[in-house]
Amino acid sequence: MPFAAQHIRDARNHLRKNDTVMREIIQTVGPFTVKTHRDRFRALAQAVVSQQISGKAAQSIWGRLEELLSPLGVTAEAIQSRTIEELREAGVSRQKGGYLKDLASRVVTGGLQLNSLGRKSDEAVIAELTEVRGVGRWTAQMFLIFTLARLDVLPVDDLGVKTAISKAYALEDLPDAKAIEAIAEPWRPYASVATWYLWQSLE
Repeated sequence: MPFAAQHIRDARNHLRKNDTVMREIIQTVGPFTVKTHRDRFRALAQAVVSQQISGKAAQSIWGRLEELLSPLGVTAEAIQSRTIEELREAGVSRQKGGYLKDLASRVVTGGLQLNSLGRKSDEAVIAELTEVRGVGRWTAQMFLIFTLARLDVLPVDDLGVKTAISKAYALEDLPDAKAIEAIAEPWRPYASVATWYLWQSLE
């Protein structure tokens, strides 16, 4: 589901009004241009593939995985029908292959019902997703922002967020979770929008 235009207008106005640093970042970066993912399984699978590798490497492996799973595409059924060794041929590590197989199995058997997640709270979504092997809190938070378009997600463990805050707020070191929560208090209930602007400020 996409972010509602009115919500984004409200978020930008709120952030500019309540945080002078965020006001400058918004002015520099410009419009909020996030495009959300409609395919929930695909979004999670891509997040798993992308963990702890460069964006370029992740893109390459994802392309090879799509080719391997053609013509079905990256679906739970397609991944479940392949062995870990076959997934490795696309460049997916053995560990991540196991994660993808666990994710696919849960979706196919109905243990994880992705279509119902939109009706649950942020913490309930995180709790359900982190039961999947290889899906941690950060991955679940990315799903909340970029797939469910939740407005108030604050990924305190994200290196980009830490780096951007350190730079924008002139801190000597990278902030810890407690410091980030304190700085982010004026952003509520639009921490997701502020987070995106922080990422963009590093570009």
